[in-house]
Amino acid sequence: MKIVKVCSSQGSLGKNPGCEKGSDFILNELNKSDLIIDEIKVNINNIDETNKNIEKASGDIFLGGDHSITYSLFKGFAKKNENYGLLIFDAHPDCALYIKSVSHEDFVRKLVDEGILDKKNLVYVGVRKSGKSEVEFLRDVKTIDVKKVHENIEKVKEELINFFKKFKKFYLSIDIDVLDPKFCPGTGYLEPNGLDIKELIYLISKIKRLKNLKRIDLVEVNPLKDIDNITVKNAAKILSELL
Repeated sequence: MKIVKVCSSQGSLGKNPGCEKGSDFILNELNKSDLIIDEIKVNINNIDETNKNIEKASGDIFLGGDHSITYSLFKGFAKKNENYGLLIFDAHPDCALYIKSVSHEDFVRKLVDEGILDKKNLVYVGVRKSGKSEVEFLRDVKTIDVKKVHENIEKVKEELINFFKKFKKFYLSIDIDVLDPKFCPGTGYLEPNGLDIKELIYLISKIKRLKNLKRIDLVEVNPLKDIDNITVKNAAKILSELL
């Protein structure tokens, strides 16, 4: 399994500098010497060039970096596949109205508007804060809220497995802020009432058994905002579960 570092916070709109360091801190915490690790070339002065490099990348698990990297990673994934889906664990839907270059606040809408992603093949877990323009976008998108996970995680597990097993391939994107802030103080946008780390790892442990899961990313870990290395440690636990 090949891990690829994406050391860029260019898509964070200047709101989460430091998350470009997330991959190195996570890998240092994991401390496994037998991993195959690559790194995408980042042009800090040209986000469009960076995105082109991300799109062309090959690998299994990508460590960000801000969540905008999913746009180019999924775009590259879609070019090589058909009948695919996207599962996103996130506190935010990232489907705001966009202007020009893709950002961590709008990459999902851009994927849909460009015909790369069909909304009926998208599932969110853990969203709990959306802007006005995002609420309308989400009306016909499958979403599973945190309360549902708390109340019946087994039902959620079955729901996700049944939804994604129908695809030839699917992509999993994990924004660390899907967790409750006590598990991830080191990120850009803390939202209360998130998932417990045990809940997230449990769901991931079941989802990864699906043979059609072909690409994964883990994003928005910011070591510069972390407290007692809590976020980095939990991100390393997530990565360990995915390996």
